[in-house]
Amino acid sequence: MASKLTGNGVFEGSRIILPEHREAYLQEMSVQEKRGKPVLDEQEMQLIEEAIFESYQERHSVTLTVFNPFDDEEIKGVVASIDRQSRRVKLVRGAEDYSWIQIEEIINASI
Repeated sequence: MASKLTGNGVFEGSRIILPEHREAYLQEMSVQEKRGKPVLDEQEMQLIEEAIFESYQERHSVTLTVFNPFDDEEIKGVVASIDRQSRRVKLVRGAEDYSWIQIEEIINASI
């Protein structure tokens, strides 16, 4: 009796790909493709910087949308520090929870 396994340990019959599975696989791969960072004009960058500065001055909570090649991330917190040399902000979300975020990676900010 012949073995059902081939040299690579896969069942011989499992190599068949149904058209529906192929379409679903290709669709999932297109969703997971990296996307480019949107280009912000001068006015949008000014609004983002104003929201960051207002959060820093008034200690108001701000919601920052940070670019990610696969899915943007919204982070809510209070700006505790602004590092002008490195162009990044320290966003505090709790007593011991904070993040340093590059200003260039922020694509939206709202108070």
